[in-house]
Amino acid sequence: MLRRNTSDGGGDARREKPDGIVRWLTTVDNQDIGTLYIVFGVLTGVWGGIDALMFRTSLLTPKAGIWGREMYNALFTTHGLTMLFLFAMPVLFGVANYFIPLLVESNDMAFPRVNAVAFWVLPPALLLMRAGLLTSFIGIEAIEPPKTGWTLYVPLSAEQPNPDVDLVLLGLHLSGLSTIMGGINFVVTIIAQRSSDVDWADLDIFSWTMLTTGGLIIFAFPVLGSALVMLLLDRNFGTTFFTVEGGGPLLWQHLFWFFGHPEVYILVLPPMGLISYILPKFAGRKLFGFKFIVYSTLAIGVLSFGVWAHHMFATGIDPRLRASFMAVTLAIAVPSAVKTFNWMATLWNGRIRLTTPMLFCVGAIVNFIIGGVTGVFLAAVPVDLLLHDTYYVVGHFHLILVGMILFAMFAANYYWFPVMTGRMYNEQLGKIHFWLTIVGVIITFNSLLFLGQSGLPRRMAVYPDQFAPLQQIITVGAYLIGFGQLFWIWNMLRSVRIGRKIENADVWDLRANDAFTREWEWLENRLEEHTGTDDDD
Repeated sequence: MLRRNTSDGGGDARREKPDGIVRWLTTVDNQDIGTLYIVFGVLTGVWGGIDALMFRTSLLTPKAGIWGREMYNALFTTHGLTMLFLFAMPVLFGVANYFIPLLVESNDMAFPRVNAVAFWVLPPALLLMRAGLLTSFIGIEAIEPPKTGWTLYVPLSAEQPNPDVDLVLLGLHLSGLSTIMGGINFVVTIIAQRSSDVDWADLDIFSWTMLTTGGLIIFAFPVLGSALVMLLLDRNFGTTFFTVEGGGPLLWQHLFWFFGHPEVYILVLPPMGLISYILPKFAGRKLFGFKFIVYSTLAIGVLSFGVWAHHMFATGIDPRLRASFMAVTLAIAVPSAVKTFNWMATLWNGRIRLTTPMLFCVGAIVNFIIGGVTGVFLAAVPVDLLLHDTYYVVGHFHLILVGMILFAMFAANYYWFPVMTGRMYNEQLGKIHFWLTIVGVIITFNSLLFLGQSGLPRRMAVYPDQFAPLQQIITVGAYLIGFGQLFWIWNMLRSVRIGRKIENADVWDLRANDAFTREWEWLENRLEEHTGTDDDD
């Protein structure tokens, strides 16, 4: 695996590294930490995916005969918490850690040690958030898995005596601290650590989205941290922040969704940047409307703080407030549509090469269109009142999270695999992975939309018999998604060890389209250094 030269006098972060496990435990190098984030995120993603397959298996039959109702509730709770806070965020942070310094020509992140601390608080957060599910499988009954749902709505989360709820709250608090440290680091690195050769006009689109994401994190995650502390106080010290005689249960929803909807865009903006960055490379054209995509990114960042109460249309809030939040929610669809149309314009009349990264980019756009349009319907108050808390919401949400965000992650994974490893993956296995995943996503989450339109509420371990055929189709689709990931895991493990070594940095023929960007120049320099070292030997 190619690494930067660590003895070139770049400060403490560039010092000579120890070997073996000590290196990974003590490193402050952004590429090492990026790799740790990605590996951690992949492992937790597999774990969260197993949760999903377990409760989807339970839903094969209308009766909760496999795991039981209590375990079903625990599985979808830990699935949501794991995938949002311990999978998606760490993987995106890992990609950004590895490549943002390369793209802005910085030696490292602005605060290398803070960067390391931000990662190392995640493993204890994982243990805290999943302690109950672990103990339940090994027979320890003192701590049961949480059964509150990933949104932790009160009064259930405040009154449930299970001590594991406290552990989950503490784990979430740690993961939030990690995210805040990472967000500050990205903002300072992009603003203050850029090379003099990289002015604002030259800043790439992925860095723009990470800059905006960092800003959202700085304003959104402290609200979540404050709400978690208040809930811990209510549970353990008799305070009344979220009780009826105090602030009221709806206060939790306001605080949680004031964080939660910017969080959706914290997760979505980096993948949007990845698609905008990778798509033109295989379309043979420059990104259409670069400035408008930047402006739309900034617009999403601002508007995302004005839409949180569209999650609360069914709570009986003032109709005038509902109308204002509906208007802003509809408005935020406009900058998202700008990106979509610009991606399609980039493809128009381009010299398209359907490599694996390109396939995942196109698949992400298709899923984003379906997921986005279904979200626009939910922005309308009358429609939301009909579909609220049904499987329709689950289908819409997962078309964005899996169909768009995960696909963009895979596009980046395949596109930058040669930079990170110095080797090439197996293209045939990559395309099998894509087709299995896209077919599984279409079957699973579009069927969820139909199931929701039938009026079936979500989060039910048992359901009427007439819904069994659709539930079974959805579960088969989920199995297909899981089966597709086995090809990806095998491809990655095999290619890291015995994949074809890269001898020419222009593996994607980017020079012909003037798209040979900074990270590939870095790879070219590393290859030349390795070649020179081999010649000297």
